[in-house]
Amino acid sequence: MGAIGHELAHGVFHFEGKIWRTLPMLLFHPGALTRRYIDGERARFVSPLALFLFILFVLFAMLSVIGAHLELPELEEKQGHSARVKIEQSIARNGEQIARLTTERARAATQADRDAIDARIAERQRDTAATQTVLATMEGGKLSGLEKVRTGWKRLDKGLAKAAENPNLMLYKLQSNAYKFAWVLIPLSLPFMWMLFPFSRRFTTYDHAIFVTYSLCFVSLFGIALSLAGMNGATGGLLMVFASIAIPIHMYKQLRGTYQIGRLGAALRTVLMFVAANVALAGFITLLMGLGLVG
Repeated sequence: MGAIGHELAHGVFHFEGKIWRTLPMLLFHPGALTRRYIDGERARFVSPLALFLFILFVLFAMLSVIGAHLELPELEEKQGHSARVKIEQSIARNGEQIARLTTERARAATQADRDAIDARIAERQRDTAATQTVLATMEGGKLSGLEKVRTGWKRLDKGLAKAAENPNLMLYKLQSNAYKFAWVLIPLSLPFMWMLFPFSRRFTTYDHAIFVTYSLCFVSLFGIALSLAGMNGATGGLLMVFASIAIPIHMYKQLRGTYQIGRLGAALRTVLMFVAANVALAGFITLLMGLGLVG
């Protein structure tokens, strides 16, 4: 037991010593950090995978403590009734206008007048159809229509019916699976990194994996900072603007330092990488939704 305790204490304090060297480099010199780790300075820095898992643990632990979770907004009963009444009144007004326009059309003297009235009637009919669709889906806390989808796969159909009945449970599963399967973002991103340097003998899959993992570490750490800022009153719009500026700049600096390329090459690859990151994220969310529906 004493030996186990010694090993555990050594690991904790050794990790602590490394992390205070790694985090400043990750934030301000990501390219140098990635390049130095790839070149063999692994004893000086926390490995990207260990750091990624640690930051994920901190992120989701913090979200659990503050009670942040994905949830569909639900109208209170009185608010829902009031909204339905207003929609029904809008449908009734459209019906009255269509009846009045139909009468006017019967009295129209020329074909041009009738065509103009027909266009107005068609517009009112489209408005009525759209409003009726909104009214049909206004079931509190439910996703109306999903339960009618039939894919031929019974397990998926059952999941869709459950999601329609309780969408917040599906969102909870999505959030839980995001923590469990966040590492999948690494292999999802590797093909896009290869496409930035196709058929390169200088840069290997290992280089790309280290780059992607450290980049995900920064994004996760940035997510923690944004969550704390949101808790302290920062608006969502301001946080989105800040994220849309900070993350591409970090990508640019990491690309340039890791792959030792020029400003123009790094800038072009940053744009492509930002698009690729969103594609990989969309694929990841699709995977999570699939797991939530069939799980």
